[in-house]
Formats: sequence, C-alpha cells, structure tokens
Amino acid sequence: MRVSHPVMKQFRSLRSSPEAVLISLSAVTWLLLLTGPASLGLKHCHVSAAGPSAASLAMLLRMNPLSTQLLGWGLMVVAMMLPKLLVPIQVLRRQSLKRHRLVNSVLFVAGYLTTWMLAGLPILAVIIAANLLLPQSYVPAAAALIVALIWQCSPLKQHFLNRGHEHQILVAFGWRAFRGAFTYGFRHGLWCVGAGWALMLFPMLLPQGHNLAMLAMTVVMLSEHLENPRFPKWEFNPRLKLVRYLVAQWRIRFPAPGFKGA
Repeated sequence: MRVSHPVMKQFRSLRSSPEAVLISLSAVTWLLLLTGPASLGLKHCHVSAAGPSAASLAMLLRMNPLSTQLLGWGLMVVAMMLPKLLVPIQVLRRQSLKRHRLVNSVLFVAGYLTTWMLAGLPILAVIIAANLLLPQSYVPAAAALIVALIWQCSPLKQHFLNRGHEHQILVAFGWRAFRGAFTYGFRHGLWCVGAGWALMLFPMLLPQGHNLAMLAMTVVMLSEHLENPRFPKWEFNPRLKLVRYLVAQWRIRFPAPGFKGA
C-alpha cells in the first residue's frame, strides 16, 4: 500500500489550487512583459507642421496594429489583475458543486477579463490620440497622473471599491450556474474598471519606464482592494495596506540589529 507523505500532499494541493494557478499566470505574464521584445508603448510617427491628419493616423495604425495593442493590453491586464481575484475565486468555489468548480472558475475569469478588454478599447483610443498629437511626450502621462490623483480622492472611486467587496450568490445546478459564474466575473470586472481605469491609463502613456510604473500601480491597486469598505466622500486615502503588511513582515523576519523581542 502506497502512503503519501503529508508534505507531498500539501505541495500537490498548493500546486493544483486556483490561487497558485492565478499567481503563476500573473508571474509568467510579468516575465513576458519585462523581458519580451514587444513594448506596450506605441511607435510614434512624424506629424507634419500642419498637425495631425488622416494620413498620419493611418501611418500610426500601420505601425501599431490594433490587434497588437489589444494583445499588449490583455497581457497587462492578466499580469496586474489576476492576483486581485484570489478572494472572489475562493468565494465562487465555496458556492459551486465540486464537479463545477473548475469550469465556474474559468468562466468567472473569462467574464472578468471580458470587462477589461472592452474597457481597453476607449483607453487605447486615448493612447493613440495622445501619441498622434504629442508623440514621445510626457505631457499626456502627467495629465493622466493628475486625473488619477483626483480620482483616487473622489467618492465615486470609493463607491467602486466598496462594490468590489460584493459577492454574488450563484445557482448550484444547470446552465444558470455557468451563466452566473460568468456574469459574476463580468460584474466584478465592472467595479474594478471603475476603480482602476486611471491607474491603468497612466503607465501606458509614458514614453519610457512604463514597466516600472505598471509595477507601482499594481501594488497600489492590490493594496486598495485589501482595504475595508468606507463611506464614499472626498478624502486623501493612500490605501497602502499591502505595503504596510509587507513592511511589517520584513521587520519581523529581518529585525534591526540589537533588537530583541519581548
């Protein structure tokens, strides 16, 4: 009789868990973004002294096909957003029959990514317009950063964050269970888009350094979704719970020289 070691059981459980899958997909996508030859930034084209024209727009689109831009946007969403789905996926799996958990999880993620891909169309339009009017300029990124800071303080931003804490009750049987998983993901994506659209726009407008900005925005967005719901009002709230947690863990694991616990 073959007996599995408890450590091996835990390893196999972690390896096959949805949390491990989401984190692994995000990590692999980050690796592609950071080391791949493709860039999220647009290749700029020269604009005539008369200003932007249909010809310059056509040239820009030939140099940067929409399919390529959507692929870059999709990779960016997968890298930055999948870690935010750990809690909703856990809630979803607890409500699902065991035989439906995998399918429901996939449908939830598909619905969530669908929302972000649809949101990418107007965002990419803004990016193309910015590169057409002000190629290789930091002005659009600076303007987007100002808008993002204002949005961070707005009650509407907090409203979307609060809605992101809502969890949908799913039907257990039949095709409605699958439809419910997809709509749950789509609806959760709506709240995430509403909360994070400005933070997603800023890195993509940078002529240089967008990968570093993406990493910073990822930390901010993960942190703010860990915060408890608050009453929506105008206020400056950094929402850096994840940063505080990481700093605390660092101090516990690597205490300052001469420090002795009680």
